[in-house]
Amino acid sequence: METCSDCASGTCPNQLLPAILNGKYLTSGYMGLFSPEKPQGKCSHGGETDLSSSHNPRGGISKDESHSYNANLHKHAVNLASEATMELLEDIRGAIGNNNYLRLMGIARSAVLAFVIDTTGSMADDIAEAKRVAFNIIDSKKGTQDEPSEYILVPFNDPEFGPLIRTTDPDVLKSEISKISPNGGGDIPEMSLSALQLALTAAPSSSYIYVFTDAPPKDTHLETTITALTRSTKSTVSFLLTPQSRSRRALSASSQFQMYYDMALASGGQAIEVSKSSISQATDIIVDTSTSALVTILQCSRDPGRIENFPFLLDRSVSNTTIYITGTGLTFNLRSPTGVTQSNTVVNGILGTIQRVGNLQRIQLNGTETGLWHIDMTTTRPYTIKVMGQSAITFIYDFVEEFKGPHPGFAAIDGRPSTGSPAKLLLTLTGEKGPEALELQEVTLMEVSGVKVSKGTTEKMANGDYLVTVNDVPEGEFVVMLKGKDKTFTSLFQRQTTTLMSQSKVIIKAIADSSMLPGQEFKLSFTVTTNGTSGTYTIRARNDKNIPMKHPSTLSLSGGSAQGTVSLTPPSNTVSGTDVTLTIEAESPGGSDSNYAVLRLSVLSKVTDFTPPKCEIVDVQGNCYSSSCNSSNWELSVNITDGNGTGIESISIQQGSGNFTQRKVEDGVIMVMGLYETSCCSPSVTLSAVDKVGNVGRCSYTMKSSAGSRLISMSLPLWASLLLYSFLRDAFPL
Repeated sequence: METCSDCASGTCPNQLLPAILNGKYLTSGYMGLFSPEKPQGKCSHGGETDLSSSHNPRGGISKDESHSYNANLHKHAVNLASEATMELLEDIRGAIGNNNYLRLMGIARSAVLAFVIDTTGSMADDIAEAKRVAFNIIDSKKGTQDEPSEYILVPFNDPEFGPLIRTTDPDVLKSEISKISPNGGGDIPEMSLSALQLALTAAPSSSYIYVFTDAPPKDTHLETTITALTRSTKSTVSFLLTPQSRSRRALSASSQFQMYYDMALASGGQAIEVSKSSISQATDIIVDTSTSALVTILQCSRDPGRIENFPFLLDRSVSNTTIYITGTGLTFNLRSPTGVTQSNTVVNGILGTIQRVGNLQRIQLNGTETGLWHIDMTTTRPYTIKVMGQSAITFIYDFVEEFKGPHPGFAAIDGRPSTGSPAKLLLTLTGEKGPEALELQEVTLMEVSGVKVSKGTTEKMANGDYLVTVNDVPEGEFVVMLKGKDKTFTSLFQRQTTTLMSQSKVIIKAIADSSMLPGQEFKLSFTVTTNGTSGTYTIRARNDKNIPMKHPSTLSLSGGSAQGTVSLTPPSNTVSGTDVTLTIEAESPGGSDSNYAVLRLSVLSKVTDFTPPKCEIVDVQGNCYSSSCNSSNWELSVNITDGNGTGIESISIQQGSGNFTQRKVEDGVIMVMGLYETSCCSPSVTLSAVDKVGNVGRCSYTMKSSAGSRLISMSLPLWASLLLYSFLRDAFPL
């Protein structure tokens, strides 16, 4: 079907054919980067890089640049594209809710409570403590800004693990965790990493996950997969370990738990070894991190340990500062900006309170003194240090690579950045008063176990974004350290990432351009390249839903590059909307280097319902007066239906602070009758109705206020009106 007319002059006001406009067809412009060929009669994108715009039908709009030939429609096209993008984002927001949307966009920083619990017979004390701390967090933080936005629970033993319980309802978590009881076991190890994989793929990015166990992992083949997932999600994993011999052959705790220590360090977490009788003292760390707006100010590790001074900067926005130091037989001094010191032997000192349990020392600072603090380590034993607090000032980041073409830009790297080229980061500063109140001064890559610090050059971009280029990247594992100034208080601040990163000579590229269908084979191509050792590379692929799949076990990179295919076949009874996390790993000959790609896939049945639910406002009751909004209320009644569609899945308040109640009425077509009640201080409301395939319908209303004082009046209650309407409709059908 032809869509455009020819524009020989280059300044045609509208090239779209009347049939396209009258039929309201969706069309787009073709972009010819390497050839001017395009289907007959089709529109072109336009612009200097579009070769097809010189072939009939000539012309184009090009939203990217304004030229003489597209000036009439350029601004209109830009505005239309922006409106379409906003409409899509609003649909996503309406479908998943405000809290999930803010987390998706990297804005919300509410806590997620995630437990992975060993349920074998020797874990009775640990399970009881996990229940206690979970109940305490739920009860103490309900209704506050620190209330967790989501709860995740994964039990495991051997050979079982799961099921995954994921909920936003704290009462559901209470019920599920109450069902856990110690049972069986007696041998080691356990399926801890399989359970942790479920938690990592289910939890939102930047979550804190806690593993309770007294046994080493049995499924050690998942070590690299867990590392890839923690790096990809930037989640922090901590282990609460209560070692005891559960086998005839006693094992050294340090050797059997070493993998847990490595994983904790790589993700920015802690590995805490305690006795079963003292585990209740160690769970304070869970309470610490079950709060909103957590930031990491300093994190480092030394193995072997050495005598060293660690400075860290506290600014005015930071509160509830806590220091965690792990290791055995450690000695250190804490020094304030004014020179006051406190030894680790002083439990209740002038600077803070020190709590010791197992290999952990937890220091809570007493005050909020700002400036440069110091931790003076005076030991040669291995140790880790982590300084955390609560603050609105933070940053989000990605390692990126530049791409060219007609729409150049930067794309996030899915895996480790490449060795042999500068590392580029795209980061965004956020704060209570917006990015304009913050000034970025320095970004460095700092070796977590060494002394090398590589400073980057920064380029300020739009909306608080910065492009950072680091030419001399550390060879080992590193973290990102950021320093800046809060211009509101002229206060200097320091922030650091928790997830360890390193470079690799191996690169994996994989792009999923469609979703999977239940019962059908899905093929995904991937490419492995290297600027290092050629030869035969080991390929591993795993998914968190155990969907049957096939992939090559090796690839030969004799020419520096090779291509492979992963095939997945979801069972025909797979629920539509199932998320699948696929991890592809490539390891060089000898295992000296590796990299990974983590892809989020979806299993979706074929969608035929594209019509959103219909939301109709049927009545508004109440009077609002500008002089006294607190003493006045108003209410809105709606009828919501999905007609012959897939049915209503959920209804939520997208805007407004009132209460919404609903009931279903069946009369051939299921209709939801809803009542929204609120104070006149909240005059606007938007209700979002989502059907079972994600189409979103909305009702919006703004209650206008009247001048003068409130009048006392009587009105028929809304529910009575609705019931009367239903009765009359049944008694006197049309």
